[in-house]
Amino acid sequence: MIRKLAIISTIAASLLAGAASFASAEEPRAGGVINFVAPYGSSFSSLDIHASAQVQDEFWAKAIHRSLYDWDANDNKPVLGLATDVSISDDKLTYTYKLRQDAYFHDGKQMTADDIIYSYTRIMDPAKAYPAAQYISNIKGATEYNEGKAKEISGLKKIDDFTLAITLTDPIDPAFQFMPNYTAIYPAGAAEKEGFFTHPVGLGPYKFAEYVPGSRLTVEKNDKYYDKGKPYADKINIMIMGDASARDVAFRNKEVDVSVLGPAQYVAYKADPELAKNILEVAEVYTRYVGFNPDFKPFQDKRVRQAINYAIDSDLIIKRLAKEKAYRAAGWLPVSSPAYDKDAKPYPYDPEKAKALLAEAGYPDGFEFELTATQNESWGLTIVEAIIPMLDKVGIKVKAKPVESSVLSEAVPGGDFQAFMWSSESGPDSLTALRCFYSKTPQASCNYEKFNNADFDKLIDEARQAATEDEKNELLRKANNLLQEEAPVWFFNYNKAVMAYQPWLHGVQPNSMEMAIQSYEKLWVDDTVPNR
Repeated sequence: MIRKLAIISTIAASLLAGAASFASAEEPRAGGVINFVAPYGSSFSSLDIHASAQVQDEFWAKAIHRSLYDWDANDNKPVLGLATDVSISDDKLTYTYKLRQDAYFHDGKQMTADDIIYSYTRIMDPAKAYPAAQYISNIKGATEYNEGKAKEISGLKKIDDFTLAITLTDPIDPAFQFMPNYTAIYPAGAAEKEGFFTHPVGLGPYKFAEYVPGSRLTVEKNDKYYDKGKPYADKINIMIMGDASARDVAFRNKEVDVSVLGPAQYVAYKADPELAKNILEVAEVYTRYVGFNPDFKPFQDKRVRQAINYAIDSDLIIKRLAKEKAYRAAGWLPVSSPAYDKDAKPYPYDPEKAKALLAEAGYPDGFEFELTATQNESWGLTIVEAIIPMLDKVGIKVKAKPVESSVLSEAVPGGDFQAFMWSSESGPDSLTALRCFYSKTPQASCNYEKFNNADFDKLIDEARQAATEDEKNELLRKANNLLQEEAPVWFFNYNKAVMAYQPWLHGVQPNSMEMAIQSYEKLWVDDTVPNR
């Protein structure tokens, strides 16, 4: 699935173009300390990135580890990371990688094909349920190994120490699968050694130095990093700051170098002449939505699902509550997707149309359902409270069910809901994003609404076999439009990620995959950075 991701939306294109101008005309300066933030929780869940499904853990992993592919945020595409070249078989099933010979683990061991085979095999360990297995499962024999039916993954073949052949089950390019931080390459056998997960060893630009749970994780410069001349900073403190107000205070006091902004802070920072100078905005590949469980009878009827989309004034909510820190959703794929249809129109606010559809579906007096959500200000109970009176106007009664984030992340894949509100990845790979609505994709994986539509499946199957990127994207565009018409969810918005950065910090990247996750080796501070 390697592909150039062109920004289709004019809005997104202008944002990314503006972001590119943040590169300083000065030469990068070596040295200094950067205080970064991990903004999505009060702790890290694990120092074993294979075992994590938390975005919060990607902040430390991006500094310490490396995967077979990397993400180029400026060009908005995946690139080879631990390989210098790749050749593809005529049937597009086997990828043969020439591995880097200048990549050394922090313990001094040179990376070879054995380390990649070890890491991918470990991820598919049948005795464990590693979340990263979803990215490795397309390798031939991976599922059989995971199910205990084979002793090894047949699709992984070492040609020599620095040549690795990977055979897939489908003719798709695996760049997006082998790129996530969750698929990081460990030294062969290291994970079984005592102390590895209190002092992780990787191939990244920074080496583990210290972890203070609930406070920070500190990494120090890896002088033997394969990208010569990088990293620039001597040390990075990754500060654990899940509270938005705490980040705001620390940023204004110049204690941290970046801050991820919520809606209220976005308005405040834009209104401040000084703070507004250093704000980065990106159309992230996340879609905010309400998902409907088809086991709940009213949601089995497409007209009911459409009625909910017509009954909610999404534009008003984005303006009043999201403070314009969002893009209105017109389908599942975001504006940063190459398969986004720039001519697609979102559902208009039309409560009379909603009432008519409900009557046609046999619910002239409406019905009642329970909506599970967290406290998140951008896609949680705040939004639920806004849609309750709107749906009430067309006869639909909504009862909010507040839960913690950890409860929601278990309830949704398990189907324990009538409806839920969440934010899910909808890119950067359009095919992978839409496969979450493919009928053969399990609910536990990402088909949370158990969507089943033969026409949609046919378009996805054809897209997987498409001869060109243009042909594939046209098929996916049709699939996305069909999905919007079928309305398995309430399409709310695509996230506009916003990050403020201090004037002395340079090299910030417009990462549409996850704004706050930066390639730390590209960051540097000039000599105006304050002594802390």
